[in-house]
Amino acid sequence: MKLELFDYIDRTLQIVDENKDALNKVAESLESFFTDSLFINDHFLNVNYRIKSSDSLREKILRHNLYLVYNSPDELIENLSDLIGFRIECRFILDEDRIYKDIFDLFNIEEEGGYYSNPLNSSILLKLDDKQPQIQKNGFEIYKLDGKYIKDDVTVNFELQIKSMVNVFWGDIDHRVLYKNFNYVLTEDFFKDIMSSIKESLAMIDRQLMLIYNHLNKVDSSNPDNDKNQFKALMSKIIHDIYIIKVRQELGFVVDFKKSTDVIVEYVFSKEEDSYNNDNYGDNFIRVLNRINEISNNEITLDNYIEFEREIYIEDDFERRLGNILLNVINKDFKWNLFFKILFEIEEGNNAENFEELIHFLRVRFCDGIEKELNSKDLESSYKKEIMLYIREFILELFNRTTDIELIDLCKLESLNNTIRKVLDRVQSYNDWLVLKTELHNKIMKYCVVYK
Repeated sequence: MKLELFDYIDRTLQIVDENKDALNKVAESLESFFTDSLFINDHFLNVNYRIKSSDSLREKILRHNLYLVYNSPDELIENLSDLIGFRIECRFILDEDRIYKDIFDLFNIEEEGGYYSNPLNSSILLKLDDKQPQIQKNGFEIYKLDGKYIKDDVTVNFELQIKSMVNVFWGDIDHRVLYKNFNYVLTEDFFKDIMSSIKESLAMIDRQLMLIYNHLNKVDSSNPDNDKNQFKALMSKIIHDIYIIKVRQELGFVVDFKKSTDVIVEYVFSKEEDSYNNDNYGDNFIRVLNRINEISNNEITLDNYIEFEREIYIEDDFERRLGNILLNVINKDFKWNLFFKILFEIEEGNNAENFEELIHFLRVRFCDGIEKELNSKDLESSYKKEIMLYIREFILELFNRTTDIELIDLCKLESLNNTIRKVLDRVQSYNDWLVLKTELHNKIMKYCVVYK
């Protein structure tokens, strides 16, 4: 014969199950209310809810002898404080108090029994007379409020918790490791010491995260260059992290290609500058990110040749010669091969077009700043042309001497350009150029030596 308490439990679970649809509607209404009321606050993240499961409710009835406290399942459900559980999530521990104050200010109409309502939705009541945060049995603090939803003939109790990101994580640890571990009482002091240590570590992580967040917020967002650089750095990291996994899976070890992804991102964003304004870098970022998501699950075969759909055709003499140098190593040098495989996968269109556009991009990065510097000089156009041709030949010599992919590293490239520009600053006449020509030659040759 079945014990009466199990009949009691079964009937309780049945009542909850029969009212699941109504409970879900109440939960959705409450979720919408708290989200709409708090979303304007930067410290608010989101609202989650759960309706107490059958297993959880059965366990609670047995753990706390609720079948002895309440005469009937209906009475138990009527008094169950957390039939629906809500969690308002925020970024940091300090934000928990901010959310609580937001709620305290909103629910400012006093009702009976320590409950307060709000002017936006009188059906929702929260008990605000209890001291917050509360101290749990494990000794740690938590913001936890009892609530009621009363509308027409429906009355539903709910519990509202406010938790930061680290406290959400901590709550899962505490619940799954301690509350669900029925053997832990045998070594209770040991577990409490360990869990206290974990809690302290999480609090430290919370402070570190808040420092990072505050630092990023202080960046001058009015400066579009800051936006661009942040977008580019983040995109480069995303691409690198995706492909480093692919490379590790295929080779069994990793190679350093972070600087290559920096160049790829610089190239991708430079292509869009004609069609995107500075204000739309975020849109461009999302566009590229969507493309990365599309190809993230694609396999990359590192031992295959790169092939082109047609012959490479480049009109500009410098670009054509540079292109031929890279074509000779694209299937011989592993780092160049990996660079172009990533580039061709990210960029839509055929490989030949993307290669030609990349060569043009390199020509711009190597030559345009120098050419602009020369054009500002009061020299005859024939002299300017001669000087620029001389510099282009040396840049090509760089690639002929060594095809190390470090040549296109953005920082080193900028350093080379600065070196050339500093020499050109001193060129005020053609005679100056003839004198400084040897000095420039030696400086560029030092740049070559780095990659021998």
